[in-house]
Amino acid sequence: MLASKSLPTQYSESIFKKHLKSVDKELTGAATVTTAKTDIGLSTLDITCADVKVTAMKSNLQNGSIPPTTNNNNNNQNINNIKAKMNDTTSTPNFVSGHPDLKLENFIRTCVDEIIKTAVLAGTNRASKVVEWHAPCELKQLFDFELSAEPETNAKLIELLKATIQYSVKTGHPYFINQLYSGVDVYALIGQWLTDALNPSVYTYEVAPIFTLMEETVLAEMRRIVGYPNDGYGDGIFCPGGSIANGYGISCARYKYAPETKKRGLLGGKQLIIFTSEDAHYSVEKLAMFMGFGSDNVCKIATNKLGKMDTEDLERKVKQYINDGARPLMVSATAGTTVLGAFDDLNSIANICEKYEMWLHADAAWGGGALVSKKYRHLLKGIERADSVTWNPHKLLTASQQCSTFLTRHKDILSSCHSTNATYLFQKDKFYDTSYDTGDKHIQCGRRADVYKFWFMWKAKGTNGLEEHVNRAFEMSEYITELIRARPGFELVLERPECTNVSFWYIPPSLRNMERGDLFNEKLNAIAPKIKEGMIKKGSMMITYQPLRQIPNFFRLVLQNSSLTQEDMKYFLDEIESLGCNL
Repeated sequence: MLASKSLPTQYSESIFKKHLKSVDKELTGAATVTTAKTDIGLSTLDITCADVKVTAMKSNLQNGSIPPTTNNNNNNQNINNIKAKMNDTTSTPNFVSGHPDLKLENFIRTCVDEIIKTAVLAGTNRASKVVEWHAPCELKQLFDFELSAEPETNAKLIELLKATIQYSVKTGHPYFINQLYSGVDVYALIGQWLTDALNPSVYTYEVAPIFTLMEETVLAEMRRIVGYPNDGYGDGIFCPGGSIANGYGISCARYKYAPETKKRGLLGGKQLIIFTSEDAHYSVEKLAMFMGFGSDNVCKIATNKLGKMDTEDLERKVKQYINDGARPLMVSATAGTTVLGAFDDLNSIANICEKYEMWLHADAAWGGGALVSKKYRHLLKGIERADSVTWNPHKLLTASQQCSTFLTRHKDILSSCHSTNATYLFQKDKFYDTSYDTGDKHIQCGRRADVYKFWFMWKAKGTNGLEEHVNRAFEMSEYITELIRARPGFELVLERPECTNVSFWYIPPSLRNMERGDLFNEKLNAIAPKIKEGMIKKGSMMITYQPLRQIPNFFRLVLQNSSLTQEDMKYFLDEIESLGCNL
């Protein structure tokens, strides 16, 4: 039976109040109630208060301790009645607790062992499938998605866990090259498991002392790697994804140059304009809409043939908005675009931002990992001049999802911009240094300890290990670029990719002698989707494709898994050719 079908659909009075009336009557005689009946009338019982009373009563009963009252005989009888009801397994379903104890130890170990065996080890084995594909209508029949009124057995739950792994995409598989994340880092995985077990919320030092200090350490080191002066002076925060980190950049820019908007909002002031490239991540526009700027106030700057922002077009449009009476607010540059992996000229953009007093935000969510490499950090030359930076360790550095950071050179702007001084959480008269209560500077309340997975991985590998990892990913991208260049039927979109994004077409024999033009582009546009369909249904690999402006669909291979080999690079091209040669 579905969970919803076990509940009444119509009633004249709250079912919770009816239940709590009877509970309250029993507890009134069994415990000292200092509040008069006139203060808490049974007909208007406060549900929260009653829940507290029930919880406290159950705890006292289980511990064998009941507060003394004036009528011991009645108390004892009421206590016995309540104990009997709590232990009665015939009239009501058993209460199922998720709290870990010795009875659940075997279940926990069985589940964890299955995850390690099937998801972590088998799921990353080259001999296994990347995905066992089923259409939505099929998957609904194969998997039990429904929620029921009665609890499932542990055996059924284990079967559901196995099925979840079976039908999920194995994003840690070496042949999953579909997104800007892949691979499984064992140290990051262990770190994530630990924080899930501890379940902290990183907003005050008192509830997350280790993670609060750890964030401070990791963010400071990342700022030093970015190149911020004065030993990485500034601030930062771990965010729920790079999109939100980009939103922090917009928020801080608004506060820096229009601080009155914190109280008054955007109405009544000058029109504030955000500039970003036409190849930038969609989150810049999306967060601008979310924050009330409106998409019309996000100006898209043209890119050159390499995918880099055209700085001449940028300055021309900045001047145009100034002449129209608007206030150019910020530029969101990109260090590693999503599709082509292009790095904007940060120094040239910084010059323009300084000239027109604009905030410079560098979205290095993808390309930021190159900063740890002495060989490739030149790609982000000038990033130390940015007012703020987005950098996602869960991308090029392969920390587990999600692990995103926002870094800024401005020490106090996060607090000034976002604080509301909620006294129920951020009391200033605590017994410790409350400057470590960081929660008021971010827009969340509850916040995961995403720092730990990255810190634990960093500790295990050292900065030198992270550098070797990044260098390996770049070397494999350079190797497959040369393979594509030399292989008949394959053509590069960019002859010299900057990042580990390698974009290319596969042209089947049926199109190779065809004249290039609109008809050719139309036919070529249909090739990549058909090949993608074939590999997904076969489970052999996953690689994404997309168009770009007037360019027909092409494959985008992204590399950040440093366990990949030259043989894997050959496999990718062989598999694409085998699936597309007859199209």
